[in-house]
Amino acid sequence: MNSKPWFATYQQYGIPSDISPSRHHSVVDLLEEAMRTFDNKPAFRSYGQTLSYRDVDRLSSAFAAWLQQKLGVKKGDRIAVMMPNLLAFPIALIGIARAGAIQVSINPLYTARELEHQLSDSGCETIVVFNGSSPTLTSVIGETRIRSVITVGVSVEQEDDDYLPPPPLPMGDWLTDTIAFETVLREGAKLRRTAVEVGGDDLLLLQYTGGTTGLSKGAALSHRNLLANTEQFQSMMPGSLQPGQEVLVTALPLYHIFALMVNFITCFSSGADNWLVANPSDMDGFIDILIQAKPSVFMGVNTIYSNLVAHPRIGEVDFSRLHLAGGGGAAVLEVTSKKWQKLTGTFIREGYGLSETGPILSFNPLKIEEFTATTGLPVPGTDIKLLDENGLEAGVGEAGEICAKGPQVMRGYWNKPDANASSFTADGYFLTGDIGRINENGFLTIVDRKKDMIIVSGFNVFPNEIEAYASSCPGVRECACIGVPNEKTGEAVRLYVVKTPGSSLKPFDVISHCRLGMTAYKIPKTVVFLDELPKSPVGKILRRELRKLADLS
Repeated sequence: MNSKPWFATYQQYGIPSDISPSRHHSVVDLLEEAMRTFDNKPAFRSYGQTLSYRDVDRLSSAFAAWLQQKLGVKKGDRIAVMMPNLLAFPIALIGIARAGAIQVSINPLYTARELEHQLSDSGCETIVVFNGSSPTLTSVIGETRIRSVITVGVSVEQEDDDYLPPPPLPMGDWLTDTIAFETVLREGAKLRRTAVEVGGDDLLLLQYTGGTTGLSKGAALSHRNLLANTEQFQSMMPGSLQPGQEVLVTALPLYHIFALMVNFITCFSSGADNWLVANPSDMDGFIDILIQAKPSVFMGVNTIYSNLVAHPRIGEVDFSRLHLAGGGGAAVLEVTSKKWQKLTGTFIREGYGLSETGPILSFNPLKIEEFTATTGLPVPGTDIKLLDENGLEAGVGEAGEICAKGPQVMRGYWNKPDANASSFTADGYFLTGDIGRINENGFLTIVDRKKDMIIVSGFNVFPNEIEAYASSCPGVRECACIGVPNEKTGEAVRLYVVKTPGSSLKPFDVISHCRLGMTAYKIPKTVVFLDELPKSPVGKILRRELRKLADLS
């Protein structure tokens, strides 16, 4: 039996079996080509401001020059970027790449504890931070190597001569520089940018993720990883992105690898007009942007789609141009796709991947005409094998851990040799920790997770982290958590707690404690008290028994 049945389906659908990840020398080359080609076309829109491709070229060049001349940034330096979807994000990433540096993308909603870990682990000395996240940075900056802080508002430049940038934030004597992004761009425009030779093997991103276990680790993604995944996505969807013609609305955060690779790098290289949504939780504002944009392309997670179809004003949006809707990050539910198709005429094409894989490993190709309830075919150039519990390769239709090899797969985690040794097979396949099946036509279905990871609105949540923090709550003797189905977020965290003797602890007390040190999507939705947790003879907590208790077995 053919262990790679997707090859026959490739031929049927006219999909190449491989791609050329070195067609461009670097992501910088790819994006510079787009900036020359599409010149005066709109590139990004946000809060009433529009930047053309020429503007992005000019401003990112100024930013790179400022980093080089004012901060002495050199090839390989790490620079943190902590902001929602604002115009400063693409300018910062392209500028950082042009300076030969490595971007460390950070969730702007991170708590102080999470931020400190990521900054310290990556060794960043410079951060570009949204004003709204500045207080969090202020509380931990003394524990990090950060020396230069660039603050970002909602716009990137002001033509008014009377405009004054916001004053520097009072962050302490350990800083050598704190400056507004607008000022950086003005000063950088007067400086000379030094061209830096960047190749495919050079790193572009440290994309932090829980990986397959434990604490957050930086997936080291090279220029070639992202170039390959862009090429792979386009080879699955030939002609779906018409050069200079597409309009998309980006509600997925650009600090998430799916949006960064598809919505930013891939669509930018095709000359798309990209409307950025900084706060998709503001559903009325989100709807207003959709009304103005009339998108032809839209990418989301199941949560976003389900929230949109349920909104009372969604009928005001003109979806007549929409021809491509994609989903990832978590399972797209068939009921959601059906509602979306009824609303827009376009079903949702699901894909699958991880931060460590650039991210896309599989996607439903262009010639598919209906929702498949699978994550599609492995993208060209990707080899996937499924390993059973004995380490043997599973056959067609049989379940096994998804193991992937391809030009989009990271070289490893940043400074984590032990994690790298346990995350790859001896013959170089990345162990995803997910269990899947591949049918006779090569379509991949995710059936389970080998690890106990919980996915909330497309974000990975790891029980060990939740339990470690919740255990520090006064009155908690021990605890364990699992994921339970949730209509809005796909899954939600349920925490089981054993109280210390005599404690009057209430669920609200535990949740309030968790809010102090964890991002919102990690906070337990429900807390259930037990007299004792189910354990193995050696004392290991048995989460499978908790799933039975929750009737999830």
